[in-house]
Amino acid sequence: MSELKDRLKSDLTAAMKARDAVRLRTLRMALTAVSNEEVAGGAARELADDDIVRLLTREAKKRREAAEAFDKGGRADKAADERAEAEVLSEYLPAQLDDTELAALVADAVAESGATGPKGMGAVMKLVNPKVAGRAEGSRVAAEVKRQLAG
Repeated sequence: MSELKDRLKSDLTAAMKARDAVRLRTLRMALTAVSNEEVAGGAARELADDDIVRLLTREAKKRREAAEAFDKGGRADKAADERAEAEVLSEYLPAQLDDTELAALVADAVAESGATGPKGMGAVMKLVNPKVAGRAEGSRVAAEVKRQLAG
């Protein structure tokens, strides 16, 4: 079993003992998502830590988007719940890149690919995405690539 999945399970047990409702429901949701992903497709498989990080990143993004939607709908209580769940999930994700680190990675990829102009975006993204791997949202990465290729 992957190290991250073991950590999720042990933290779930700790949340049960501590009667931490937010953490408990968030970890249950995360473990359910992992289990669903493992049995999806033709054959059951064990997810590696990288796969689990991608899945948790996706789940955290869903929580942020739901919080924004609840805010727009005037449901501050539900938005706060979603943000609390996103906060719990963020504890299991790698530290996010700041803007200067992201700009440096993109600059290296632009130089490596030799891309100029918007047409080179695909080549740059192909080089940057493995280096970023869950440490920055795709939309942020794409925006930085566009900015550097336009300038």
